[in-house]
Amino acid sequence: MTIPDFQTIMLPLLKHISDGKIHTVRILKDTLADYLELSDEERHKLLPSGQQTVFHNRVAWAKTYMERAGLLETVTRGQFTITDRGREVLNSSVDRIDQSFLLQFDEFRDFKSRDKNDDETTVEKKTEIETPEEALQTAYKQIREDLAADLIYQVKRMTPVFFEKLVLDLMLAMGYGGSQDTAGSLTVAGADEGIDGVINEDQLGLDIVYLQAKRWENQVGRPEIQKFVGALHGKRARKGVFLTTSTFSRDAHQYVETIDPKVVLIDGNRLAQLMIDFNVGVSTAQSYFIKRIDSDYFIED
Repeated sequence: MTIPDFQTIMLPLLKHISDGKIHTVRILKDTLADYLELSDEERHKLLPSGQQTVFHNRVAWAKTYMERAGLLETVTRGQFTITDRGREVLNSSVDRIDQSFLLQFDEFRDFKSRDKNDDETTVEKKTEIETPEEALQTAYKQIREDLAADLIYQVKRMTPVFFEKLVLDLMLAMGYGGSQDTAGSLTVAGADEGIDGVINEDQLGLDIVYLQAKRWENQVGRPEIQKFVGALHGKRARKGVFLTTSTFSRDAHQYVETIDPKVVLIDGNRLAQLMIDFNVGVSTAQSYFIKRIDSDYFIED
């Protein structure tokens, strides 16, 4: 089955703590995963941030929302148990607990009203299935994808010479070489012999990486990669990076897996992602920080 949304997890979670014992999310999530018959892949699927599993995040938010409604309570740091209200809910033979159900409790209405601006927002929040962190990361992922598409569109409008310089700037930003003056260079236009640039692999210049940059619309096939490899052999080079604004054919990918020297292929999408990661051609418009309660601060001596 697919990973249930955090609202669907609420009722199974409440049932599993109905024994009145003290539980933790860390242990309970494994019990719930077994109950829901999740596969190993579903149990280990990560949020876009890569910092937490989707299932753990949803269990934690199911716990948080029911706690705000008074169905369970925190006993001590990281530990919680069911409340009398929680038992009453289970005894009512409810078949689903979600945000709409929890709105019958004053505490939960107060909790939700903190970020309500109007009735329309209220309706949207009643029907949302993502946890707040998932919604934020989904929005971030979409913003990043849109930015990547805009970047490639902009790069394709520039000249081939500009693209070659961009590639050198990116390699420098990624930590190759040391400075623009000493770490890398571009070849003279029309006399590159299949090489568009060179860059030191490290600040000491112990090895050199050769670059080829193609600002293309069409797919780059194996013949173009073979020409680049031939140029590398002519330089007795061991490493090369071939970058393009388009894509590489399957044959091109298969070819570089079997050859020496080592050649890395970077297509338009990966190029844009690297530009974003290493701040080449982009600038920060806004930053958001997700903060959580520091439980250690609230421990009295």
